[in-house]
Amino acid sequence: MTKSVVNWLVKTADCLKALSGVADESIDFVFADPPYLLSNGGFTVSGGKQVPVHKGDWDTSGGFEADMDFHRSWIGAIKPKLKPNGSIAVSGTYHSIYKCGVILEEMGFRILNEIVWFKPNGAPNLGGRSFAASHETIIWASLGKNAKHTFNYLDMKNGEFPGDSIKKQNTQMRSVWSIPNTPAREKTYGKHPTQKPLALLERLVMASTKPGDTVLDPFAGSGTTGVAAVSLGRSFIGFETQAEYSRLARKRIQSITKGDK
Repeated sequence: MTKSVVNWLVKTADCLKALSGVADESIDFVFADPPYLLSNGGFTVSGGKQVPVHKGDWDTSGGFEADMDFHRSWIGAIKPKLKPNGSIAVSGTYHSIYKCGVILEEMGFRILNEIVWFKPNGAPNLGGRSFAASHETIIWASLGKNAKHTFNYLDMKNGEFPGDSIKKQNTQMRSVWSIPNTPAREKTYGKHPTQKPLALLERLVMASTKPGDTVLDPFAGSGTTGVAAVSLGRSFIGFETQAEYSRLARKRIQSITKGDK
């Protein structure tokens, strides 16, 4: 894995305000994991125990129309920042991903793939009245049918992806990826309630960018996108509204030079 000296920034800020300071057509790839807006009194499993689904006020739904307006606002703010051949990957569950997909198409994006991140160690279903949710969806899109987005086909086909029981050696990368939830070793510097595993972000960045490209994460959280980008020799810009998570993200990215993630 390439470890280059690259520029990176993690800023404590609302992305809708901070994006005004990002030059138009300057970003090669965006990974966005927006709030799923599901902290509304439900329950889930964490560490084998039943816990309330309340990640923070930032994850509370304001109702269908308010949620649609929220997603339209950040996607609309992101679009002019992408280079003409840039692309965006949006992650979500059924609580949010369909809204994001509709809005991407409304705004003229071209859907390239629906990637299914299968979690072999996903949490069980407590109610027993529906299937146990064991995946998240990632929509990958370019700015339109004429955009020549980056896709490192051979890296995906011939690369090594240990732990993914679905990926067969030297065969095309398919759109279902088996990647376990975030391991404890990636939470050395602290925890975030929706932290993504590094293996997931490494694969997305590796597939969709070239060394020296600039990656943006408008909902940076614990900084996993930044860790993946910087460790692969890409520049990174991240915005995060919560100061404690901004500090966590900066610690994780700074630790790369020490050989620790």
